[in-house]
Amino acid sequence: MPRSFAPRNIQQILDALKKKFPDAQTELNYSTPFELLVAVILSAQCTDKRVNMVTPALFRRFPDAKSMAESSPGEIFNYIKSVSYPNSKSKNLWGTAKMLHEEFGGQVPSDEKSLIRLPGVGRKTANVIQSVLFEKPALAVDTHVFRVSARIGLTRNAKNPLQAEAQLVKIIPEKEIPLAHHLFILHGRYVCTARNPKCNECLIKNYCDFFKKQINLKQSKNSSHGNKKQKENREKKAREKSKQ
Repeated sequence: MPRSFAPRNIQQILDALKKKFPDAQTELNYSTPFELLVAVILSAQCTDKRVNMVTPALFRRFPDAKSMAESSPGEIFNYIKSVSYPNSKSKNLWGTAKMLHEEFGGQVPSDEKSLIRLPGVGRKTANVIQSVLFEKPALAVDTHVFRVSARIGLTRNAKNPLQAEAQLVKIIPEKEIPLAHHLFILHGRYVCTARNPKCNECLIKNYCDFFKKQINLKQSKNSSHGNKKQKENREKKAREKSKQ
């Protein structure tokens, strides 16, 4: 379970991240709800940068669900073959477009139950859509959010994104949840990186369990080194004294 963070501390963490990332939003390029849905499906286990490289041509060819539904997975594949898992994603995109066209009038639904019926849409993707498009208090937990929340200490022993999400929504103010998703992603992408996190430039390090552990470890090593040097000096003096 997460530690008992005071609401004030949670808000201070979020406020600090807002200062660092004043324009926090998704880094996926899109202009319509359909385009965002497609981009998020493509972003699974793939970088936003790579997705943004393939979507301009894809969106020109398929500006809406109807045009993509009338195409085929094979044609879609030709536009997305440089992203991860293009075979399955091309089938999912075609299936999603077909369902949107036939069952939802070409519109992206706003509720989780309808969203997760779409091929290639799981809980995380559904939460992104609900949060970004409809400003609902849905928190999508990706690798960055999962790592950052655990390092700070906002989650405790969460074994998967679902457990992390359950813990986070209990302590983050509901009105802040849609933005918190983007703040944690950007913080994890540019500051609290998986390897060599930039703790020295982190604005929330004073609230961070990981940073405190690193400080304690460093102090422990320095203390151990100091004790070793003192022992060596005592032994040296003892040897010199014995020679006298």
